[in-house]
Amino acid sequence: MMRKLLAVMSIAVVAQLYTGHAFAQETAQETKRVPALREQVYSQLARAQELADNGDVSGGIAALKTVESKISSMNSYERAMLWNFYGYMHYGEDRIDQAITYFTKVVQEDPIPEALKQNTLFSLAQLALGQGDYAQTLSFLDQWQQLMGDEQATKADVLRAQALYQKGDFAAALAPIQRAIAKAEAAGGAGEENWYVLQRAIHFELEQTVEVAKVLEKMIKHFNKPEYWIQLAGVYGQLERDQEQLAMLEAAYQQGFLTKGQDLQTLVQSYFFAGIPYKAGQVMEYALKEEKLPADLRNLKMLAQSWIAARETEKAVDALERAAKLSDDGELDAQRAQVLLNAEQYEAAIVAAELALEKGKLEKPGTMYLVIGMAELEQENYNPALQAFAKAKAFDDARKAAMQWERYATAEQQQAERIKQLHSS
Repeated sequence: MMRKLLAVMSIAVVAQLYTGHAFAQETAQETKRVPALREQVYSQLARAQELADNGDVSGGIAALKTVESKISSMNSYERAMLWNFYGYMHYGEDRIDQAITYFTKVVQEDPIPEALKQNTLFSLAQLALGQGDYAQTLSFLDQWQQLMGDEQATKADVLRAQALYQKGDFAAALAPIQRAIAKAEAAGGAGEENWYVLQRAIHFELEQTVEVAKVLEKMIKHFNKPEYWIQLAGVYGQLERDQEQLAMLEAAYQQGFLTKGQDLQTLVQSYFFAGIPYKAGQVMEYALKEEKLPADLRNLKMLAQSWIAARETEKAVDALERAAKLSDDGELDAQRAQVLLNAEQYEAAIVAAELALEKGKLEKPGTMYLVIGMAELEQENYNPALQAFAKAKAFDDARKAAMQWERYATAEQQQAERIKQLHSS
């Protein structure tokens, strides 16, 4: 940005070289009488610029030193243009500190054309900002604004806000950027995108989360970039505005803005905790299929939980089976056994429960014997059921339920035998 600015300024300098007499006369009528740039000085400065433009910067500077050797006979405008060319050449070689030194000498000359002084002061403010000298930035900006008055106040406000922000004076930086944005919006439009970026950053540093959200809402309206939708969703989450967070994430997803795994994971969790597990499962399946998220234990468990909550038994069982292969304990197989039992898939439930017991490290192993017993009982396999309930009684977590099921199974077995006897007689 600053290199572009200096390039533009150099063009303005050349224009002033060619129109020195006329410019001096017009400026003299407005303020002080500015002396003209004489032909012999102009030709030497033009020669120096030509050398620099052709890649011979050292030759250009040497030519300027020749001009400088006659400085005692030069007027203020000629000296200012000499310093200006020095500054431009040093800037072109990335010698920014030296460029600032020479551009400062330009504005110290008096009288010089107002336009030259204004342009140079603003360039100095930008260069100082780039060098991290915020006090000097603000000083140059104050001098520039004294010349400009309210004209281009927005330009000054934006640069002042940038300097104060970089300086760490966030509270002071807020007012000028707000003025700049308010003025643009009052005219029926919007400020430049980087103005809102700066305003958002200032509110963030001031821990004004509600205001960060308001700025992001405007950024979505004016610029509609994917990252702003995602950032606003995150801010809504911080503010515990869960419904708005979900709405923002869902809208971003539908527009194809959620491309990162972490963002998709946030949407999955938002759907799940909002009581919309089916959509949570859909998004997680998409993320895994497209390899936006790894098919690791954590994500497969989330997928399984979503399908269980959505009562999608087959999908839940499949997810649990995939997850169980990555686990070194039997907990996920135990969960799969219970899902299968509830779905009345009794043989599969028994197989899953036995696998869970085989893998071990179960928090409640007695529960698996209960599952086996209930699955056998539902198939009227009374003896295997009673054997499973007997084993379940050995565990504190299952003893009470096992005894109840044992009594019930015994009664059912006796009833079945009586009916069988009646039929046989």
